Amino acid sequence: MFGKKRGDSPGYEDNAALDGFGGYQPSDSSGYSPAPAEPEPAPKPAKQPMSRSGRRAMYGFFATLGVIAVAALANNSDRSSDSSAPTPRTPTVYTPSPQVIAPPVTEGWQSVAGKDGVYAYDVPPNWTPKPGTIHGWEKGTQVPGITMVASAFVGEGYCPQEKRSRIGGSGVANVKVADPAAAARKAVDDLAVSAYNPENGPLTAKITLEPPQAAEFTLGSGKKVPASILLAEVVTPPGPCGERRALIGVLAPQLGDASAALAVYSGQDTPGGADREQILKILKTYRGVPEADRKTITPPPSTLR
Repeated sequence: MFGKKRGDSPGYEDNAALDGFGGYQPSDSSGYSPAPAEPEPAPKPAKQPMSRSGRRAMYGFFATLGVIAVAALANNSDRSSDSSAPTPRTPTVYTPSPQVIAPPVTEGWQSVAGKDGVYAYDVPPNWTPKPGTIHGWEKGTQVPGITMVASAFVGEGYCPQEKRSRIGGSGVANVKVADPAAAARKAVDDLAVSAYNPENGPLTAKITLEPPQAAEFTLGSGKKVPASILLAEVVTPPGPCGERRALIGVLAPQLGDASAALAVYSGQDTPGGADREQILKILKTYRGVPEADRKTITPPPSTLR
């Protein structure tokens, strides 16, 4: 991603958009399932309120947990003034919700599982999985907007001028199109136009599509269904962090009346991002997860003081 959103383009994640991407993550929602058990449409994740700030940048937000104990001052007339002291803060223990995980299929990589673990994809070791994060870009007068769940990010904070900058990210989007090739095209267009242009225009990003590639998606039952892969290069005017070029890749499986498309995007002018080969590799790990491979864990509780 890039450092700041240009003009008026946001991304939502409750953080500033990057120079080339926008990012929003208003909550730590678990997302939605693409119904990998049988080819049927994926339910759309609930969209939560989101704030806009900065320029376009990355989604993939982050849910902020904080509990503030209000200190009550003891004010007893029988005591001298120096005996009054604030009541100590009471520590609050936060217990995260159970999370379903799935094993990676790529050696040395990390798995990012969707809600209930019914689908997953893998990302390289330098990426940060955020499976509970919703991120994307809101609809504007000139951009369609896009919402993604089961997120992962790379290169967070890479640009000193933008503390919330990211080089790239990924997530699964609900696309209300049945045909895999058409669904992949819509997801690419929605992401490229929304992430790399101001929400109210002008549309200055140059988007170059590659020919679509036929692929397959394996459901949790083991059944294979048709899918389509589409890549696109995006070139934007230079921003404060120097990024100008990005690559976007989408794999959209045939799941019925709608598709649950995995989208991956990354800046190309900064070390540490994903190049064309790595984006394709990430896309091809996208799969349905057999029930036997799903495991429910409960992250350890944390104490907020």
